[in-house]
Amino acid sequence: MMKAEDLSLVQEWDKTFSKSDKVDHKKVTFINHFGITLAADMYTPKHYKGKLPALAVSGPFGACKEQSSGLYAQTMAERGFLSIAFDPSFTGESGGHPRAMHSPDINVEDFQAAVDYLSVQENVDPDRIGIIGICGWGGMALQTACVDTRIKATVTSTMYDMSRIAGNGYFDSADSKEARKAAREEINRQRTEDYRNGDYKRQGGVVDPVPEGSPFFIEDYHDYYKTERGYHPRSLNSTEGWNASAGTSLMNTRLFTYAGEIESAVLMIHGEKAHSCYMSKDAFKLLNGDNKELYLIPDAVHTDLYDGGDHDYIPFDKIESFFRTYLK
Repeated sequence: MMKAEDLSLVQEWDKTFSKSDKVDHKKVTFINHFGITLAADMYTPKHYKGKLPALAVSGPFGACKEQSSGLYAQTMAERGFLSIAFDPSFTGESGGHPRAMHSPDINVEDFQAAVDYLSVQENVDPDRIGIIGICGWGGMALQTACVDTRIKATVTSTMYDMSRIAGNGYFDSADSKEARKAAREEINRQRTEDYRNGDYKRQGGVVDPVPEGSPFFIEDYHDYYKTERGYHPRSLNSTEGWNASAGTSLMNTRLFTYAGEIESAVLMIHGEKAHSCYMSKDAFKLLNGDNKELYLIPDAVHTDLYDGGDHDYIPFDKIESFFRTYLK
Protein backbone atom coordinates (compact mmCIF):
# COMPACT_ATOMS: atom_id res chain seq x y z
CA MET A 1 0.00 0.00 0.00
CA MET A 2 1.31 3.45 -0.90
CA LYS A 3 1.51 5.72 2.13
CA ALA A 4 2.31 9.39 1.68
CA GLU A 5 4.64 11.32 3.94
CA ASP A 6 3.25 14.41 5.62
CA LEU A 7 5.11 17.22 3.88
CA SER A 8 5.08 20.88 4.86
CA LEU A 9 4.69 22.80 1.59
CA VAL A 10 5.17 26.52 1.15
CA GLN A 11 2.06 27.98 -0.44
CA GLU A 12 3.18 31.53 -1.18
CA TRP A 13 5.09 32.28 -4.39
CA ASP A 14 8.81 32.02 -3.62
CA LYS A 15 10.31 31.29 -7.04
CA THR A 16 13.34 32.90 -8.66
CA PHE A 17 11.13 33.86 -11.62
CA SER A 18 7.95 35.90 -11.96
CA LYS A 19 4.51 34.30 -11.72
CA SER A 20 2.65 34.06 -15.02
CA ASP A 21 -0.96 35.20 -15.33
CA LYS A 22 -1.44 32.76 -18.23
CA VAL A 23 -1.41 29.59 -16.12
CA ASP A 24 -2.90 28.20 -12.92
CA HIS A 25 -0.45 27.03 -10.27
CA LYS A 26 -0.75 24.66 -7.33
CA LYS A 27 1.39 22.34 -5.20
CA VAL A 28 0.93 18.59 -5.66
CA THR A 29 2.55 15.45 -4.25
CA PHE A 30 3.06 11.88 -5.45
CA ILE A 31 4.86 8.75 -4.23
CA ASN A 32 7.71 6.86 -5.88
CA HIS A 33 8.39 3.14 -5.67
CA PHE A 34 10.83 3.65 -2.80
CA GLY A 35 7.98 5.08 -0.72
CA ILE A 36 9.28 8.64 -0.89
CA THR A 37 6.73 11.41 -1.33
CA LEU A 38 7.77 13.97 -3.90
CA ALA A 39 6.63 17.59 -3.97
CA ALA A 40 5.94 19.39 -7.23
CA ASP A 41 4.59 22.61 -8.64
CA MET A 42 1.86 22.00 -11.22
CA TYR A 43 1.34 24.59 -13.95
CA THR A 44 -1.85 24.27 -16.01
CA PRO A 45 -2.80 26.42 -19.02
CA LYS A 46 -5.82 28.60 -18.41
CA HIS A 47 -8.92 28.12 -20.58
CA TYR A 48 -7.82 24.76 -22.00
CA LYS A 49 -10.13 22.27 -23.68
CA GLY A 50 -9.92 18.49 -23.65
CA LYS A 51 -7.03 16.39 -22.41
CA LEU A 52 -3.60 18.02 -22.41
CA PRO A 53 -0.13 16.83 -23.32
CA ALA A 54 1.95 16.76 -20.14
CA LEU A 55 5.56 17.28 -19.12
CA ALA A 56 7.59 16.41 -16.01
CA VAL A 57 10.60 18.65 -15.38
CA SER A 58 13.51 18.46 -12.95
CA GLY A 59 17.01 19.80 -12.46
CA PRO A 60 19.63 21.12 -12.30
CA PHE A 61 21.61 18.77 -10.07
CA GLY A 62 21.49 20.31 -6.59
CA ALA A 63 18.82 22.86 -7.50
CA CYS A 64 15.17 23.06 -6.45
CA LYS A 65 11.90 23.41 -8.34
CA GLU A 66 11.73 27.10 -7.49
CA GLN A 67 14.68 27.68 -9.82
CA SER A 68 15.26 26.54 -13.40
CA SER A 69 12.87 23.58 -13.60
CA GLY A 70 9.97 25.73 -12.47
CA LEU A 71 10.75 28.31 -15.13
CA TYR A 72 10.73 25.62 -17.82
CA ALA A 73 7.51 24.10 -16.49
CA GLN A 74 5.66 27.41 -16.25
CA THR A 75 6.80 28.51 -19.71
CA MET A 76 5.71 25.24 -21.29
CA ALA A 77 2.34 25.55 -19.54
CA GLU A 78 1.96 28.99 -21.13
CA ARG A 79 2.40 27.14 -24.43
CA GLY A 80 -0.35 24.60 -23.77
CA PHE A 81 1.27 21.77 -21.80
CA LEU A 82 0.26 20.69 -18.31
CA SER A 83 3.64 20.71 -16.59
CA ILE A 84 5.03 19.73 -13.21
CA ALA A 85 8.41 20.71 -11.80
CA PHE A 86 9.40 18.38 -8.97
CA ASP A 87 12.04 18.24 -6.27
CA PRO A 88 13.95 14.94 -6.41
CA SER A 89 14.01 12.60 -3.41
CA PHE A 90 15.82 13.89 -0.31
CA THR A 91 15.87 17.48 -1.60
CA GLY A 92 13.78 20.66 -1.55
CA GLU A 93 10.23 20.13 -0.30
CA SER A 94 10.22 16.42 -1.21
CA GLY A 95 10.46 13.72 1.42
CA GLY A 96 13.09 11.10 2.13
CA HIS A 97 15.74 10.77 4.83
CA PRO A 98 18.58 11.41 5.26
CA ARG A 99 18.49 14.72 3.43
CA ALA A 100 20.78 15.83 0.60
CA MET A 101 21.36 12.34 -0.81
CA HIS A 102 21.28 11.20 -4.42
CA SER A 103 21.40 7.91 -6.27
CA PRO A 104 20.87 7.24 -9.98
CA ASP A 105 18.35 4.45 -9.45
CA ILE A 106 16.25 6.53 -7.05
CA ASN A 107 16.45 9.62 -9.23
CA VAL A 108 15.39 7.75 -12.36
CA GLU A 109 12.52 6.39 -10.28
CA ASP A 110 11.64 9.98 -9.36
CA PHE A 111 11.07 10.75 -13.05
CA GLN A 112 9.08 7.53 -13.48
CA ALA A 113 6.93 8.41 -10.47
CA ALA A 114 6.22 11.79 -12.05
CA VAL A 115 5.06 9.94 -15.17
CA ASP A 116 2.90 7.68 -12.97
CA TYR A 117 1.23 10.75 -11.52
CA LEU A 118 0.68 12.50 -14.82
CA SER A 119 -0.69 9.35 -16.43
CA VAL A 120 -3.72 9.20 -14.13
CA GLN A 121 -4.72 12.88 -14.15
CA GLU A 122 -8.18 13.38 -15.66
CA ASN A 123 -7.04 16.35 -17.76
CA VAL A 124 -3.93 14.61 -19.17
CA ASP A 125 -3.66 12.43 -22.26
CA PRO A 126 -1.47 9.53 -20.99
CA ASP A 127 -0.26 8.86 -24.53
CA ARG A 128 1.25 12.36 -24.77
CA ILE A 129 3.73 12.58 -21.92
CA GLY A 130 7.26 13.95 -22.17
CA ILE A 131 10.04 14.87 -19.76
CA ILE A 132 12.61 17.66 -19.50
CA GLY A 133 15.85 17.24 -17.56
CA ILE A 134 18.24 20.12 -16.90
CA CYS A 135 21.95 19.78 -16.10
CA GLY A 136 22.50 16.59 -14.02
CA TRP A 137 18.83 15.74 -14.32
CA GLY A 138 19.27 15.88 -18.07
CA GLY A 139 21.38 12.77 -17.63
CA MET A 140 18.73 11.24 -15.38
CA ALA A 141 16.04 12.10 -17.94
CA LEU A 142 17.96 10.38 -20.73
CA GLN A 143 18.50 7.36 -18.48
CA THR A 144 14.76 7.31 -17.71
CA ALA A 145 13.97 7.35 -21.43
CA CYS A 146 15.99 4.12 -21.68
CA VAL A 147 13.56 2.30 -19.39
CA ASP A 148 10.16 4.03 -19.46
CA THR A 149 8.24 3.38 -22.68
CA ARG A 150 5.40 5.67 -21.59
CA ILE A 151 7.65 8.64 -22.28
CA LYS A 152 7.12 9.69 -25.88
CA ALA A 153 9.66 12.53 -26.01
CA THR A 154 12.61 13.70 -23.91
CA VAL A 155 14.41 17.04 -23.82
CA THR A 156 17.76 17.42 -22.10
CA SER A 157 19.11 20.92 -21.53
CA THR A 158 22.76 21.71 -20.71
CA MET A 159 23.08 18.01 -19.79
CA TYR A 160 25.55 16.63 -17.27
CA ASP A 161 26.48 12.95 -17.14
CA MET A 162 26.95 12.85 -13.37
CA SER A 163 28.27 9.28 -13.43
CA ARG A 164 31.06 10.35 -15.78
CA ILE A 165 31.95 13.26 -13.51
CA ALA A 166 31.89 10.99 -10.45
CA GLY A 167 34.06 8.35 -12.10
CA ASN A 168 36.37 10.42 -14.30
CA GLY A 169 36.36 13.93 -12.85
CA TYR A 170 35.73 17.12 -14.80
CA PHE A 171 36.91 16.88 -18.41
CA ASP A 172 37.97 13.27 -17.63
CA SER A 173 40.95 14.70 -15.74
CA ALA A 174 40.82 11.92 -13.11
CA ASP A 175 40.15 8.98 -15.44
CA SER A 176 42.61 6.53 -13.91
CA LYS A 177 42.59 3.61 -11.51
CA GLU A 178 44.72 5.58 -9.06
CA ALA A 179 42.48 8.64 -9.07
CA ARG A 180 39.34 6.56 -8.61
CA LYS A 181 40.96 4.65 -5.73
CA ALA A 182 41.83 7.92 -4.00
CA ALA A 183 38.24 9.17 -4.44
CA ARG A 184 36.82 5.91 -3.09
CA GLU A 185 39.12 6.03 -0.08
CA GLU A 186 38.04 9.58 0.74
CA ILE A 187 34.34 8.78 0.47
CA ASN A 188 34.65 5.64 2.56
CA ARG A 189 36.71 7.50 5.19
CA GLN A 190 33.87 10.01 5.34
CA ARG A 191 31.30 7.24 5.72
CA THR A 192 33.12 6.01 8.82
CA GLU A 193 33.26 9.54 10.25
CA ASP A 194 29.57 10.10 9.53
CA TYR A 195 28.60 6.90 11.28
CA ARG A 196 30.81 7.71 14.26
CA ASN A 197 29.30 11.19 14.51
CA GLY A 198 25.73 10.11 13.87
CA ASP A 199 25.30 12.76 11.21
CA TYR A 200 26.21 13.47 7.60
CA LYS A 201 28.85 16.02 6.67
CA ARG A 202 27.80 18.31 3.82
CA GLN A 203 30.30 19.04 1.08
CA GLY A 204 29.29 22.67 0.68
CA GLY A 205 27.39 24.24 -2.18
CA VAL A 206 28.85 26.51 -4.83
CA VAL A 207 31.98 28.14 -3.42
CA ASP A 208 31.55 31.72 -2.22
CA PRO A 209 33.51 33.87 -2.78
CA VAL A 210 35.08 32.48 -5.94
CA PRO A 211 38.82 31.90 -5.37
CA GLU A 212 41.12 33.90 -7.59
CA GLY A 213 42.22 31.93 -10.64
CA SER A 214 39.21 29.56 -10.58
CA PRO A 215 38.04 28.15 -13.92
CA PHE A 216 35.20 30.00 -15.60
CA PHE A 217 32.56 27.38 -14.83
CA ILE A 218 33.00 28.04 -11.09
CA GLU A 219 32.27 31.72 -11.73
CA ASP A 220 29.36 30.68 -13.95
CA TYR A 221 27.77 28.62 -11.16
CA HIS A 222 28.40 31.36 -8.60
CA ASP A 223 26.71 33.93 -10.82
CA TYR A 224 23.53 31.83 -10.78
CA TYR A 225 23.35 30.08 -7.42
CA LYS A 226 24.94 32.67 -5.14
CA THR A 227 23.40 35.88 -6.46
CA GLU A 228 19.91 37.32 -6.64
CA ARG A 229 19.67 35.87 -10.14
CA GLY A 230 19.13 32.30 -8.94
CA TYR A 231 19.72 31.95 -5.19
CA HIS A 232 17.13 29.95 -3.26
CA PRO A 233 17.35 28.80 0.37
CA ARG A 234 16.14 25.27 -0.49
CA SER A 235 18.71 24.81 -3.23
CA LEU A 236 21.64 22.62 -2.19
CA ASN A 237 23.94 24.46 -4.58
CA SER A 238 22.95 27.80 -3.05
CA THR A 239 23.48 26.54 0.51
CA GLU A 240 25.34 23.59 2.11
CA GLY A 241 25.48 21.18 -0.82
CA TRP A 242 25.08 17.41 -1.01
CA ASN A 243 26.22 15.00 1.67
CA ALA A 244 29.95 14.46 1.25
CA SER A 245 29.55 10.68 1.13
CA ALA A 246 26.67 10.69 -1.38
CA GLY A 247 28.73 9.94 -4.48
CA THR A 248 29.28 6.20 -4.11
CA SER A 249 26.42 5.08 -6.35
CA LEU A 250 27.31 7.44 -9.19
CA MET A 251 30.95 6.36 -9.01
CA ASN A 252 29.92 2.74 -9.37
CA THR A 253 27.04 3.00 -11.87
CA ARG A 254 27.44 4.38 -15.39
CA LEU A 255 24.46 5.95 -17.10
CA PHE A 256 23.37 5.40 -20.72
CA THR A 257 24.21 1.69 -21.04
CA TYR A 258 21.08 1.18 -23.15
CA ALA A 259 20.83 4.67 -24.65
CA GLY A 260 21.15 3.19 -28.14
CA GLU A 261 17.86 1.35 -27.59
CA ILE A 262 15.76 4.47 -26.91
CA GLU A 263 13.07 4.47 -29.59
CA SER A 264 11.23 7.59 -28.45
CA ALA A 265 12.22 11.07 -29.57
CA VAL A 266 15.11 12.92 -27.92
CA LEU A 267 16.20 16.54 -28.24
CA MET A 268 19.52 17.41 -26.59
CA ILE A 269 20.15 21.16 -26.16
CA HIS A 270 23.46 22.66 -25.12
CA GLY A 271 25.34 25.94 -25.22
CA GLU A 272 28.31 25.81 -27.57
CA LYS A 273 30.51 27.62 -25.05
CA ALA A 274 29.37 25.59 -22.04
CA HIS A 275 32.18 23.75 -20.25
CA SER A 276 29.83 20.75 -20.17
CA CYS A 277 29.05 20.65 -23.89
CA TYR A 278 31.28 17.62 -24.45
CA MET A 279 28.92 15.50 -22.36
CA SER A 280 25.91 16.12 -24.62
CA LYS A 281 28.02 15.63 -27.75
CA ASP A 282 29.32 12.28 -26.49
CA ALA A 283 25.95 11.06 -25.21
CA PHE A 284 24.27 12.00 -28.48
CA LYS A 285 26.63 9.64 -30.33
CA LEU A 286 25.06 6.75 -28.42
CA LEU A 287 21.56 7.45 -29.75
CA ASN A 288 19.98 5.92 -32.83
CA GLY A 289 17.14 6.98 -35.09
CA ASP A 290 16.05 10.00 -37.09
CA ASN A 291 13.92 11.27 -34.18
CA LYS A 292 17.05 12.32 -32.24
CA GLU A 293 18.61 15.79 -32.45
CA LEU A 294 21.54 17.66 -30.89
CA TYR A 295 20.78 21.39 -30.89
CA LEU A 296 23.66 23.73 -30.00
CA ILE A 297 23.13 27.36 -28.97
CA PRO A 298 25.86 29.72 -30.26
CA ASP A 299 27.70 31.71 -27.55
CA ALA A 300 25.68 30.21 -24.67
CA VAL A 301 27.45 28.96 -21.53
CA HIS A 302 26.20 26.35 -19.07
CA THR A 303 23.91 28.44 -16.84
CA ASP A 304 22.52 30.45 -19.76
CA LEU A 305 20.17 27.50 -20.24
CA TYR A 306 19.08 27.63 -16.58
CA ASP A 307 17.21 30.91 -16.95
CA GLY A 308 18.07 32.28 -20.38
CA GLY A 309 21.02 34.34 -19.22
CA ASP A 310 21.05 37.87 -20.59
CA HIS A 311 20.09 36.88 -24.15
CA ASP A 312 17.05 34.59 -23.66
CA TYR A 313 19.17 31.63 -24.69
CA ILE A 314 16.61 28.93 -23.82
CA PRO A 315 15.06 27.91 -27.18
CA PHE A 316 11.48 27.53 -26.00
CA ASP A 317 10.13 27.77 -29.55
CA LYS A 318 12.33 24.82 -30.51
CA ILE A 319 11.27 22.85 -27.42
CA GLU A 320 7.58 23.52 -28.11
CA SER A 321 7.92 22.50 -31.75
CA PHE A 322 9.69 19.29 -30.73
CA PHE A 323 6.98 18.30 -28.27
CA ARG A 324 4.19 19.29 -30.70
CA THR A 325 5.78 16.95 -33.24
CA TYR A 326 6.19 13.93 -31.00
CA LEU A 327 3.39 14.29 -28.42
CA LYS A 328 0.50 13.74 -30.79
